[in-house]
Amino acid sequence: MIKNVVRGLAALSLSLVPLLTPAPAPAQTTEVTTLADALHRLPVAGERHEGYTRSRFKHWNAGLDKSDGCDTRAEVLIAEAEEAPEVGKNCTLSDGEWVSYYDNQEVDDPDKLAVNHTVPLAEAWASGASGWSAERREDYANDQAAPAGLVAVTERSNRSRAGQDPSGWMPPLPSAHCRYLSDWVSTKMRWDLASNPAELDALAVFADGECKNTSVLYTAVPH
Repeated sequence: MIKNVVRGLAALSLSLVPLLTPAPAPAQTTEVTTLADALHRLPVAGERHEGYTRSRFKHWNAGLDKSDGCDTRAEVLIAEAEEAPEVGKNCTLSDGEWVSYYDNQEVDDPDKLAVNHTVPLAEAWASGASGWSAERREDYANDQAAPAGLVAVTERSNRSRAGQDPSGWMPPLPSAHCRYLSDWVSTKMRWDLASNPAELDALAVFADGECKNTSVLYTAVPH
Protein backbone atom coordinates (compact mmCIF):
# COMPACT_ATOMS: atom_id res chain seq x y z
CA MET A 1 0.00 0.00 0.00
CA ILE A 2 2.86 2.38 0.87
CA LYS A 3 4.44 1.70 -2.53
CA ASN A 4 1.17 2.56 -4.24
CA VAL A 5 0.96 5.84 -2.31
CA VAL A 6 4.54 6.72 -3.29
CA ARG A 7 3.82 5.92 -6.94
CA GLY A 8 0.71 8.09 -6.80
CA LEU A 9 2.60 11.02 -5.34
CA ALA A 10 5.35 10.65 -7.96
CA ALA A 11 2.79 10.62 -10.76
CA LEU A 12 1.11 13.71 -9.30
CA SER A 13 4.42 15.57 -9.09
CA LEU A 14 5.21 14.73 -12.72
CA SER A 15 1.79 15.97 -13.80
CA LEU A 16 2.56 19.34 -12.17
CA VAL A 17 5.91 19.83 -13.98
CA PRO A 18 4.38 21.62 -16.99
CA LEU A 19 2.60 23.98 -14.61
CA LEU A 20 5.87 24.88 -12.89
CA THR A 21 7.92 25.40 -16.06
CA PRO A 22 8.57 29.12 -16.60
CA ALA A 23 6.86 30.61 -19.62
CA PRO A 24 9.26 31.73 -22.37
CA ALA A 25 10.07 35.45 -22.45
CA PRO A 26 7.91 37.31 -24.95
CA ALA A 27 9.65 38.10 -28.22
CA GLN A 28 10.66 41.71 -28.68
CA THR A 29 8.87 43.38 -31.57
CA THR A 30 10.58 45.83 -33.88
CA GLU A 31 8.35 48.69 -34.98
CA VAL A 32 8.70 51.14 -37.84
CA THR A 33 6.96 54.48 -37.97
CA THR A 34 7.50 57.96 -39.37
CA LEU A 35 9.44 60.62 -37.53
CA ALA A 36 6.32 62.80 -37.27
CA ASP A 37 4.26 59.97 -35.79
CA ALA A 38 7.05 58.97 -33.42
CA LEU A 39 7.07 62.43 -31.86
CA HIS A 40 3.48 61.92 -30.70
CA ARG A 41 4.52 58.74 -28.90
CA LEU A 42 7.31 60.28 -26.87
CA PRO A 43 6.43 61.07 -23.26
CA VAL A 44 6.83 64.76 -22.46
CA ALA A 45 8.51 65.88 -19.24
CA GLY A 46 10.90 68.45 -17.90
CA GLU A 47 14.48 67.38 -17.35
CA ARG A 48 16.02 66.63 -13.95
CA HIS A 49 19.83 66.75 -14.00
CA GLU A 50 20.37 66.58 -10.24
CA GLY A 51 22.70 63.79 -9.15
CA TYR A 52 24.16 63.03 -12.57
CA THR A 53 27.73 61.83 -13.02
CA ARG A 54 29.10 59.69 -15.85
CA SER A 55 30.00 57.03 -13.30
CA ARG A 56 26.27 56.39 -12.84
CA PHE A 57 26.45 54.54 -16.19
CA LYS A 58 29.03 51.76 -16.08
CA HIS A 59 30.91 51.82 -19.37
CA TRP A 60 32.67 50.47 -21.15
CA ASN A 61 31.94 46.87 -20.10
CA ALA A 62 33.16 43.59 -21.66
CA GLY A 63 30.89 43.99 -24.67
CA LEU A 64 28.92 41.39 -26.57
CA ASP A 65 31.69 38.80 -26.76
CA LYS A 66 33.00 38.32 -23.24
CA SER A 67 35.91 36.22 -24.51
CA ASP A 68 37.36 38.49 -27.20
CA GLY A 69 39.22 40.78 -24.81
CA CYS A 70 37.52 43.84 -26.32
CA ASP A 71 35.28 46.26 -24.46
CA THR A 72 32.13 47.81 -25.92
CA ARG A 73 33.99 50.80 -27.36
CA ALA A 74 36.44 48.59 -29.26
CA GLU A 75 33.67 46.30 -30.52
CA VAL A 76 31.75 49.29 -31.89
CA LEU A 77 34.88 50.58 -33.64
CA ILE A 78 35.53 47.18 -35.18
CA ALA A 79 31.90 46.84 -36.30
CA GLU A 80 31.74 50.31 -37.86
CA ALA A 81 35.10 50.34 -39.62
CA GLU A 82 35.09 50.91 -43.37
CA GLU A 83 38.45 49.17 -43.41
CA ALA A 84 38.98 46.73 -40.56
CA PRO A 85 41.65 47.71 -38.02
CA GLU A 86 44.44 45.48 -36.80
CA VAL A 87 43.49 43.95 -33.45
CA GLY A 88 46.47 43.41 -31.20
CA LYS A 89 47.11 42.20 -27.68
CA ASN A 90 44.44 43.26 -25.16
CA CYS A 91 42.32 44.39 -28.12
CA THR A 92 44.62 47.27 -29.00
CA LEU A 93 43.37 48.68 -32.32
CA SER A 94 45.59 50.22 -34.97
CA ASP A 95 45.21 51.40 -38.54
CA GLY A 96 41.74 50.84 -40.02
CA GLU A 97 39.51 53.46 -41.58
CA TRP A 98 36.27 55.07 -40.45
CA VAL A 99 33.91 57.73 -41.76
CA SER A 100 32.22 59.95 -39.17
CA TYR A 101 28.71 60.48 -40.47
CA TYR A 102 28.23 63.66 -38.41
CA ASP A 103 30.76 65.55 -40.53
CA ASN A 104 31.81 63.12 -43.31
CA GLN A 105 35.39 63.06 -42.06
CA GLU A 106 37.65 60.08 -42.77
CA VAL A 107 39.68 58.88 -39.79
CA ASP A 108 42.47 56.30 -39.81
CA ASP A 109 43.46 56.51 -36.15
CA PRO A 110 41.03 54.87 -33.69
CA ASP A 111 42.37 57.09 -30.89
CA LYS A 112 40.93 60.11 -32.70
CA LEU A 113 37.41 58.70 -32.63
CA ALA A 114 34.72 58.93 -29.98
CA VAL A 115 32.12 56.22 -29.59
CA ASN A 116 29.18 58.50 -29.08
CA HIS A 117 25.93 57.77 -27.26
CA THR A 118 23.35 59.15 -29.68
CA VAL A 119 21.31 60.24 -26.68
CA PRO A 120 24.07 61.36 -24.30
CA LEU A 121 24.30 59.85 -20.85
CA ALA A 122 23.47 63.16 -19.18
CA GLU A 123 20.41 63.55 -21.40
CA ALA A 124 19.31 59.99 -20.64
CA TRP A 125 19.70 60.63 -16.91
CA ALA A 126 17.64 63.83 -17.09
CA SER A 127 14.98 62.14 -19.23
CA GLY A 128 14.21 59.19 -16.99
CA ALA A 129 17.35 57.09 -16.40
CA SER A 130 17.86 58.64 -12.97
CA GLY A 131 15.12 56.31 -11.77
CA TRP A 132 16.63 53.17 -13.29
CA SER A 133 18.62 50.46 -11.61
CA ALA A 134 22.40 50.50 -12.01
CA GLU A 135 22.11 47.38 -14.16
CA ARG A 136 19.67 49.01 -16.59
CA ARG A 137 21.90 52.08 -16.87
CA GLU A 138 24.85 49.81 -17.68
CA ASP A 139 22.76 48.07 -20.34
CA TYR A 140 21.91 51.47 -21.84
CA ALA A 141 25.49 52.70 -21.86
CA ASN A 142 26.72 49.56 -23.65
CA ASP A 143 23.74 48.86 -25.91
CA GLN A 144 24.97 47.30 -29.16
CA ALA A 145 21.70 45.54 -29.95
CA ALA A 146 20.34 48.65 -31.68
CA PRO A 147 22.71 50.33 -34.17
CA ALA A 148 21.14 53.75 -33.52
CA GLY A 149 22.44 53.98 -29.97
CA LEU A 150 26.23 53.99 -30.34
CA VAL A 151 28.18 55.49 -33.24
CA ALA A 152 31.85 56.20 -34.00
CA VAL A 153 32.39 59.89 -34.80
CA THR A 154 35.22 62.41 -34.77
CA GLU A 155 36.33 63.70 -31.40
CA ARG A 156 35.78 67.24 -32.69
CA SER A 157 32.10 66.69 -33.47
CA ASN A 158 31.59 64.91 -30.18
CA ARG A 159 33.10 67.83 -28.26
CA SER A 160 31.03 70.38 -30.18
CA ARG A 161 27.81 68.61 -29.23
CA ALA A 162 28.71 68.74 -25.54
CA GLY A 163 25.72 66.65 -24.51
CA GLN A 164 23.11 68.93 -26.07
CA ASP A 165 19.80 67.74 -27.50
CA PRO A 166 18.62 68.66 -31.04
CA SER A 167 17.31 72.02 -29.87
CA GLY A 168 20.91 73.08 -29.22
CA TRP A 169 23.02 71.03 -31.63
CA MET A 170 22.76 69.23 -34.95
CA PRO A 171 25.46 67.49 -36.99
CA PRO A 172 27.43 69.99 -39.06
CA LEU A 173 26.74 67.96 -42.22
CA PRO A 174 23.19 68.81 -43.43
CA SER A 175 22.73 65.43 -45.09
CA ALA A 176 23.25 63.80 -41.68
CA HIS A 177 20.35 65.61 -40.01
CA CYS A 178 17.56 63.15 -40.77
CA ARG A 179 19.58 60.08 -39.82
CA TYR A 180 20.64 61.75 -36.58
CA LEU A 181 17.07 62.66 -35.62
CA SER A 182 15.82 59.20 -36.53
CA ASP A 183 18.53 57.65 -34.35
CA TRP A 184 17.77 60.10 -31.54
CA VAL A 185 14.05 59.37 -31.48
CA SER A 186 14.61 55.64 -31.98
CA THR A 187 16.86 55.54 -28.92
CA LYS A 188 14.41 57.48 -26.79
CA MET A 189 11.55 55.20 -27.79
CA ARG A 190 13.64 52.07 -27.29
CA TRP A 191 14.43 53.05 -23.71
CA ASP A 192 11.18 54.89 -22.92
CA LEU A 193 12.93 58.20 -22.30
CA ALA A 194 11.01 61.46 -22.16
CA SER A 195 11.53 64.61 -24.23
CA ASN A 196 11.19 68.19 -23.06
CA PRO A 197 9.03 70.74 -24.95
CA ALA A 198 11.97 72.64 -26.52
CA GLU A 199 13.44 69.37 -27.79
CA LEU A 200 10.11 68.30 -29.28
CA ASP A 201 9.66 71.68 -30.98
CA ALA A 202 13.07 71.32 -32.63
CA LEU A 203 12.29 67.77 -33.74
CA ALA A 204 8.92 68.84 -35.14
CA VAL A 205 10.51 71.49 -37.38
CA PHE A 206 12.52 68.78 -39.13
CA ALA A 207 9.69 66.22 -39.07
CA ASP A 208 7.45 68.68 -40.89
CA GLY A 209 10.22 69.81 -43.25
CA GLU A 210 13.35 68.21 -44.63
CA CYS A 211 12.87 64.95 -42.69
CA LYS A 212 9.15 64.41 -43.31
CA ASN A 213 9.83 61.12 -45.13
CA THR A 214 12.25 59.83 -42.49
CA SER A 215 11.42 56.52 -40.82
CA VAL A 216 12.10 55.54 -37.22
CA LEU A 217 12.83 51.90 -36.41
CA TYR A 218 13.02 50.75 -32.80
CA THR A 219 12.73 47.74 -30.53
CA ALA A 220 11.60 48.56 -27.02
CA VAL A 221 13.67 47.25 -24.13
CA PRO A 222 11.46 45.63 -21.46
CA HIS A 223 11.44 47.22 -18.01
